[in-house]
Amino acid sequence: MAETVLKLDGVQRRYNAGSRAEVAVLRGVSLTLVPGELIALVAPSGAGKSTLLHIAGLLDRPDDGTVHIAGQNVAGLSEAARTTLRRDTVGFVYQFHHLLPEFSALENVMLPQRAKGTSVAAATDRAVGLLDRVGLSARASHRPAALSGGEQQRVAFCRALANGPKLLLADEPTGNLDPDTAEQVFSALVDVARETGLAGLVATHNPALAARMDRQVRLEGGYLVPA
Repeated sequence: MAETVLKLDGVQRRYNAGSRAEVAVLRGVSLTLVPGELIALVAPSGAGKSTLLHIAGLLDRPDDGTVHIAGQNVAGLSEAARTTLRRDTVGFVYQFHHLLPEFSALENVMLPQRAKGTSVAAATDRAVGLLDRVGLSARASHRPAALSGGEQQRVAFCRALANGPKLLLADEPTGNLDPDTAEQVFSALVDVARETGLAGLVATHNPALAARMDRQVRLEGGYLVPA
């Protein structure tokens, strides 16, 4: 049986709405993700998909339920241990690239590796290889302002993969891209997942992309259901 990369069991998350009663965003989410599997998460705006991705990526904690990353129950981990596990195991891609504007494309992809302690030479080799994979080797020295929106998002994708994560979490990663560029980014994601065993949970409103993933789940009323 394949190792479980992500396991959510009965995850609940509530928010205090000020003078109003608590609002339950996640009421009991359960999900299992194995190596090489890509799952499309579809949900209307405000349904809680970003909250779910933040909990899965150790950026937030559930009020109830358990989260396992690469077989490890994260409930008892300190903030420092959560940060290390997140850095080494999880990659994030958002709708907006969030690249650091003062650094080149190459440097943006190197930064997570340097934070992990990877040598400059090894980080450079890894970054060059990733950028070449998405057709950006000739743009490696350019800063984000000199790149198109599609190029910026491909750099962000490379940055998410820089430390060789087991889990990729993506929140509308192609939402601001034209169809051709969205296809290029998605194809790179699929290729990497198949070749390396990367597991991905991808929130998307694009039905064509969602249909090409291994399965689809929908967030409805705080629960995950098959889409």
